[in-house]
Amino acid sequence: MRRDGLNPRLLLSLLVLVVIAGGVALLTTGGSSGAKQKSAKTVAAGAYEAEAELSPASTAPPIKLRNYLGQPVDLASYKGKALLVTFLYTNCPDVCPLITSNLRVAQNLMGPKVASKVQIVAVSVDPKGDTPKAVASFLAHHEMTGRMQYLVGNAHELAQVWKAWGVGSERDAQQPQFINHSGLIYGVTASGKRTTIYSASFRPATIAHDVPLLAAH
Repeated sequence: MRRDGLNPRLLLSLLVLVVIAGGVALLTTGGSSGAKQKSAKTVAAGAYEAEAELSPASTAPPIKLRNYLGQPVDLASYKGKALLVTFLYTNCPDVCPLITSNLRVAQNLMGPKVASKVQIVAVSVDPKGDTPKAVASFLAHHEMTGRMQYLVGNAHELAQVWKAWGVGSERDAQQPQFINHSGLIYGVTASGKRTTIYSASFRPATIAHDVPLLAAH
């Protein structure tokens, strides 16, 4: 991963994500489930606009970690709210800033009433680099302080979450300051079902549209 462009390994990773969003394969399902591809021309009224919808929806894997402030966070405590779960690291030069910025725009599009029905949760893919200071700076830079939970932990704690969610995370062999990782956002319903998937380049309006539907189920 380079600051002036994407390396071939990351391009391959992003290509895989495009395939996933198209419903051909899913990292998170281990081959046991499929996804329904969504088209802007065919989405019915009241239906999700996500690039892909898990079929069947499954219970979201548990996450129990601490945020960058040292406070314990249990994903189960947000039951009753829609959840948007993603995996980031603060030194990421491209995908992570894009995801975070688009999530901020999506929140703004929702307005306060709808935004109160969703919790954004980011899980670190860099246990060494995502220090409290680095995370605080990252959130402040992207105007997301207090608007999303950023969860950290040691390598063992985080690896358990990555495995449960089917998230790839591998330090780049040529540029070890960067990490190749899955750049997806998962939509979880208020009842705790992992239902929708959004690629890193999602349209903020798509998530703004889907949050009330996730919160209602």
